[in-house]
Amino acid sequence: MSRNRTNRVAMAEQADRHELYEDSVQDPESELEFVSETFETLTGRPLRSIREDFCGTANTACHWVRSGPDHSAIGVDLDGDVLEWGRGHHLVELNADQAKRIRLLQDNVMTVSTEPVDAVLAMNFSYYLFTNRELLRAYFERAREALVDDGLLFLDAFGGYDAHRELEERTEYDDFTYVWDQASFDPIHHHMTCLIHFEFPDGSEMKRAFEYYWRLWTLPEIRELLIEAGYSDVSVYWEGTDEDTGEGNGIYEPAEVGDADAGWICYLVARK
Repeated sequence: MSRNRTNRVAMAEQADRHELYEDSVQDPESELEFVSETFETLTGRPLRSIREDFCGTANTACHWVRSGPDHSAIGVDLDGDVLEWGRGHHLVELNADQAKRIRLLQDNVMTVSTEPVDAVLAMNFSYYLFTNRELLRAYFERAREALVDDGLLFLDAFGGYDAHRELEERTEYDDFTYVWDQASFDPIHHHMTCLIHFEFPDGSEMKRAFEYYWRLWTLPEIRELLIEAGYSDVSVYWEGTDEDTGEGNGIYEPAEVGDADAGWICYLVARK
C-alpha cells in the first residue's frame, strides 16, 4: 500500500539553503574568469592571491585554489556556522596541496588583518550592508590596506528603475524556484529589505531563507567613496547586449555611459 501523502517529507524540509543559494545565485567560474582576466590586463601579471570578503560558504575561494597550482585564497566572514558549512562541503573536497593554500577566518572585515593579496573581492552586493558613507568608506580603506602595491578591489553592484520597487521575481530551476523579494524600499534613505525564498514542485516553500538589510548605493556614490578612500582609479565594467535576444551577453567592459535598464548588474574595479 502506498504511503499517505501526509506522511511524505516536504521538499522544502529536505533542502539545504546553502546549496540552493549556490545553485541559483553564484557562478564562481565566470566571476573568477572576469576577475583574473581583468587583473592581468590592468597589472600585466597573473592573479595569484585573493581575499574573499563576506565569503559565506567560501565557494568562490575554494574554486580559486582548485583552478591553479599557485593560487591562494583567504575567506573572511562573521558567521561561524556558514563557514563551518563551507568547511564540511567545500574544503573537504580539496586535496592536501589545495587545502594548504586556503584559510578561512571568522572575523570582521572592518578589523581583520591579513597578509597582502593581489585582489580583494566583495561580491553579491555584500558591502551594501554598510548603510552610511562613513562606514562604507572605512570598509574601502580597510580593503585597500589588504592589497599589494598594484592590487585591485573588485565589487559588483546592481540598480535600474526596478531596484526602487517592492517586487518579487521568480526564476525556475530544475528542482526549485528561486524567488527574489524586494520586500521594502525607503526612497528617502535608500534603505531596502531583500529576501530570498525557495519554492518546490510539491508546493512546499522555504520562506526567508536569506534576509538582507541594505542601502541601495548608486554608482556615483560608490566611485566617489572609493576615491575618497585613497584608490587611484575606479572603473565601471558594464555588460554588453546580445543583438539577437536584447539581453545581457555576459561580457563586461569598461564604460563611462550605461543603459537606463529596468535592472542591471555591473562590476567596479578599483586600483590601489
